[in-house]
Amino acid sequence: MGNYTYNSFTLQLEGLNVSNESVYPVFLFFFFSYLFIMITNVGIVVLIFNDKNLHQPMYLLFSNLPFNDIIGNSIMVPRLLVDILLPPSERLISYYECVVQAFTTHMFGTTSHTVLMIMAFDRYVAICDPLRYAAIMTNKMVIKLTVSAWGVALVLVGILLGLTIRLNRCRTMIMNPYCDNASLFKLSCDSVFINNVYGLTFTVVLFTASIGTMVLTYTKITVVCLSSKNKSLNSKALKTCSTHLVVYLIMVFNGLSIITLHRFPQYSDYRKLCTILFHIIPGSLNPIIYGIQSKEIKKFFSKKILPNY
Repeated sequence: MGNYTYNSFTLQLEGLNVSNESVYPVFLFFFFSYLFIMITNVGIVVLIFNDKNLHQPMYLLFSNLPFNDIIGNSIMVPRLLVDILLPPSERLISYYECVVQAFTTHMFGTTSHTVLMIMAFDRYVAICDPLRYAAIMTNKMVIKLTVSAWGVALVLVGILLGLTIRLNRCRTMIMNPYCDNASLFKLSCDSVFINNVYGLTFTVVLFTASIGTMVLTYTKITVVCLSSKNKSLNSKALKTCSTHLVVYLIMVFNGLSIITLHRFPQYSDYRKLCTILFHIIPGSLNPIIYGIQSKEIKKFFSKKILPNY
């Protein structure tokens, strides 16, 4: 396939550079990771919506994370599994499918930040203003926060991809295991100055808002805990906030690793692996971390799965 076909609707994915001996071990690793992600995250979502004991703001807001993990991994991993088994020349994808994959990938990353931000607000109200928690965190507020988290991500990512699909394409090789915005606009021979400016602004605004929210809320929560002699409050704060913080730090570390490796072309193989793990690691760990820490979810499992023990 020529690499300078003008506005071709058939693109080629570079994929992962996997040796012949490693193809099946790598395939099985990603396959079982995906299977685990789907079973655990679908299970968590079903538990939260079926068990009335879990119809609390904290769990309803948290349910956005496994739902996001399901969508983000379902768009990327199955396609990756197929491509691993194909020779590089046969890893073809239509332009429209590539755009959808890029949109979903960026929605996944952006929504991970916005959902964790609204969860931080919930923890702030619960610990810093417990007497008004029920009055503030109503069902209406939970819906508003959820719509805001997804709506902000939709607008930001919509503009990001909108600026890219306007460009003419003179290349067909996607230098990535899956489609994302940077891979798409690199197909163009037009000026991508606006894309780079908006992409940088998008990243800075998202990370500044995300990190700023975490620092602000956790600083106030720490002050309340240090000034309080209520051991029960401090224990609850430590338990719920440590869980939330661990999940957030895992996501931020993965995201910053990808951004950093983008600046070093010689480490492209490591960057490709990081972009895949950015989906797989949070999707695998989120249900485990929250499941272990949540008394209600553990109780539900003990009643439904181990009723005779």
